[in-house]
Amino acid sequence: MSADINRDVVLPLDEYDNIEEAVSLAQRAETMGYGAVSVGETAGRNVPLVLSVVAERTDEIGIADDVISPYSRSPAAIGQTAVTLQEISDGRFRLRIGASSPALAERWHGLEFDRPLRRVREAVEIVRQVQSGQRLEYDGEIFSPDGLTLECEPPEPPAPVDVAALGPKATELAGRFGDGWVPQLLPYEQLQARLGDLKRGAELGDRQLDDLRVAPLLRCCALEDGERAREYARSQLAFMIAVYGPFYRQAIADAGWTELTERVRDRWHESGREAAAAAITDDLLEAVVAAGTPAEVRDQVERFEAIDGVDAIQVAFCGGMSDDERDRTLEALAPSR
Repeated sequence: MSADINRDVVLPLDEYDNIEEAVSLAQRAETMGYGAVSVGETAGRNVPLVLSVVAERTDEIGIADDVISPYSRSPAAIGQTAVTLQEISDGRFRLRIGASSPALAERWHGLEFDRPLRRVREAVEIVRQVQSGQRLEYDGEIFSPDGLTLECEPPEPPAPVDVAALGPKATELAGRFGDGWVPQLLPYEQLQARLGDLKRGAELGDRQLDDLRVAPLLRCCALEDGERAREYARSQLAFMIAVYGPFYRQAIADAGWTELTERVRDRWHESGREAAAAAITDDLLEAVVAAGTPAEVRDQVERFEAIDGVDAIQVAFCGGMSDDERDRTLEALAPSR
């Protein structure tokens, strides 16, 4: 592992019976030298509340959401969240904004999933205004808040605002307006190609690629039984392709796996998860996740870390892993190891 690259960890909040278990993993990650912990939000627990507990019970590790969507909260409310968590954490918070998915926007929040890129851009700009402490005045195409000012002290420094994106235009937006980029499930070569889109966006925003923190999320499973680890990864990848959202499937298809992604989706809906997972080929698995024995997984993670422009790898787990298996994976990839 390069000394210039951070390793972060994603807390699998939906895998735990209670919040205390997630906090315990964050504390262990801190003692192992991980740079940050993040928590994703779908239709379960309210993530900013969980992050406030993590911030209170840790001392140095960074904290972040993965991700907050402007379909789930107004941009001003997202800005208030950033202000509050930056205060609670003594400046350790990074805000991540992303469009999320049509399923969550429409079926959970009851909103039409319209103009996601524009909505994300406006949210990022409004959050910056909120954190500045100045009067909120924004005349957008979607959001037009006007006339109020943050009623507490603005954070100093303000929380950085990263953008979660996969497609070329969305990644360009991240480069132009965000402080960082947090992609998930991009194949190795596609990740390299997208860095060109990020650079173009940075240049449009009069910035350099080095000004942005690039932190891909990589699903990992490191077990002595390498084949069992790969089974977890195949199952996770099948779910992401077939069910979780169209953007992940499209990103993998765009990288040259169109027929395979269609086969995985069809098998899932025709025969179930196990049949879909069996359709995941070894070459796709190697391109997208890090699964196998501890030595194999360390090599795979280091391969992603070696991509020019990557600043951190977010170590995420595969669904279905036990607490012990997550702990072994965390230990195998620990920066202080």
